[in-house]
Amino acid sequence: MSLNPVQVLNYGADDEKAEVARLSSFVGAIAIGDLVKSTLGPKGMDKILVSHGRSEGNIEVTNDGATILKNVGVDNPAAKVLVNMSKVQDDEVGDGTTSVTVFAAELLREAEKLVSLKLHPQTIIAGWRKATDVAREALRNAAEDNGADDVKFHEDLMNIARTTLGSKILSQHKEKFSKLAVDSVMRLRGSGNLDAIQIIKKTGASLADSFLDEGFLLDKRPGVNQPKRIENATILIANTPMDTDKIKVFGSQVRVDSVAKVADLELAEKEKMKDKVALILKHNINVFINRQLIYNYPEQLFSDAGVMAIEHADFDGIERLALVTGGEIVSTFGHPELVKLGKCDLIEEIMIGEDKLLKFSGVPLGEACTIVLRGATQQILDEAERSLHDALCVLQQTVKETRIVYGGGCSEMLMANAVWNAAATTPGKESVAMEAFARALTQLPVAIADNAGYDSAQLVSELRAAHASGDSTAGLDMINGCIGNMKKIGITESFQVKRQVLLSAAEAAEMILRVDNILKAAPRQRTDDRGFC
Repeated sequence: MSLNPVQVLNYGADDEKAEVARLSSFVGAIAIGDLVKSTLGPKGMDKILVSHGRSEGNIEVTNDGATILKNVGVDNPAAKVLVNMSKVQDDEVGDGTTSVTVFAAELLREAEKLVSLKLHPQTIIAGWRKATDVAREALRNAAEDNGADDVKFHEDLMNIARTTLGSKILSQHKEKFSKLAVDSVMRLRGSGNLDAIQIIKKTGASLADSFLDEGFLLDKRPGVNQPKRIENATILIANTPMDTDKIKVFGSQVRVDSVAKVADLELAEKEKMKDKVALILKHNINVFINRQLIYNYPEQLFSDAGVMAIEHADFDGIERLALVTGGEIVSTFGHPELVKLGKCDLIEEIMIGEDKLLKFSGVPLGEACTIVLRGATQQILDEAERSLHDALCVLQQTVKETRIVYGGGCSEMLMANAVWNAAATTPGKESVAMEAFARALTQLPVAIADNAGYDSAQLVSELRAAHASGDSTAGLDMINGCIGNMKKIGITESFQVKRQVLLSAAEAAEMILRVDNILKAAPRQRTDDRGFC
């Protein structure tokens, strides 16, 4: 007698088991790695991202791994794990988003081969864990720390900025932008608060015309007939409605028996707004900045009082403005004695290209500064901002954790050699997994060489031989297409970034390798107005 299989899951649910589930995870993760691999290194290529839906037609040109993966819609669960890992890498240290994704994908590519050779996933994971410990120790031993020597540390920061920007759109001006990034981070004086660094994008001119300005720039203009220049400014920063032209009760209707009554209503609204402006003026201020709109009548009242009023300052703008001027954002005005007002020495209008902006000079937060980016198109400016953000984040991390390592595939080959040596003395199947881990590490210099159009097999074998013979600063010189001394060339990276790449990729790959079952919930049934499917 034959028994029918029992249906456990809901109708329409999907269940992938064992080899099928594992293969699905491997394919998805490897595809994501291959997608961003071509952007790796100083000669990496860019991607064009075209959006659909509400913002249809918008395009982004970028080689930032986190931006690419964030905008690519993926359905594969393992691919989503790598996308999330890339986002965490971006949030945590700001750079290395492409490296971490490619390394995790290469680990899973190696795992696929080992699983097909009948190695159990738990054996592979045990070997990977040993390899991760060995690689981390090798990286720690190779790291250098010049934090105590100001001159050498400043040169380290410049080299890190050059290396980070060397693979971005800013590479042709990397000297200029490296100096901009290092100068702005050094102004933070160790506080590490990147919110004090503002980036303003203005189309026109070229990237070479970008500059760093002390103080704070606000992309707004004062109201009509209001002062354009104020010294010793006392600033009230608010987030409050200033509209008089509507009764704010949703769906309300007002019936009147004459036009004069409408005039009375408008007058009552005006009086209400006049009282609100009077409360604001009681704070003894000469600058009022509001997150929301300031309509004509209140603007006129501020003009009569000689107060500069700035409306519709975007929230990110006034958050940063409150930080740098030492004020607080308020929404009620009944207790002036409790309000913390912002201060600055001078507010004046300046011209950048065709646009007028307000410049706040002599702000209490002396570390505050603004980087003004110029460029031919909005896409160039957006990518320049992403590139500069990566550099600023890495430099901020390096100021906190002053150790540095060498780039150009040097650190990866150093770790791979250490893992190979450890695998040679490890008995059992775990040594096979450790060797696979080392091969995955060497795929990063392979990708860097491939993207530059060089013979990766030749270069990487030369690099491995150099490290095996004790040259721990050898790396890929992609300008000349040969093996070079990374210390002399100045290809330097943050120890923190490299360590995070190693640990995040190993953890994510391990998590995906553990999976032996993928359960997909049944889709929700659509119903019509009568409740029928």
